[in-house]
Amino acid sequence: QVQLVESGGGLVQAGGSLRLSCAASGFALSTYTMGWFRQAPGKEREFVGAISWSGNVMYDEYFAKGRFAISRENAKNTVYLQKNSLQPEDTAVYYCAARNPGRGSGHVANAHEYDYWGQGTQVTVSS
Repeated sequence: QVQLVESGGGLVQAGGSLRLSCAASGFALSTYTMGWFRQAPGKEREFVGAISWSGNVMYDEYFAKGRFAISRENAKNTVYLQKNSLQPEDTAVYYCAARNPGRGSGHVANAHEYDYWGQGTQVTVSS
């Protein structure tokens, strides 16, 4: 059974940091592009960034300012999202997703390009 499980969310004060984890089971994520998305209350789900099977990382322009960092540890079948200098506007449910390599080239920022999704983990940043 394919499953993605996010963890590491919680309540943090503004300026703080969190590291989210996304553990995969039922498949080896080493060949998958793994994406991170978030959805704030009343807003659309938005792309944060993605990491390819080879380790290349791409971020949405808003997140490419150094506060967020995506990494992967294939031996643990896990990807991470490190978030620093958190602000109240970062409050959202954060999701990881896996994009099957069989899809070939495509727009990794597009949620429809992903085949598996986790249940999400809530991050709340207080001011």
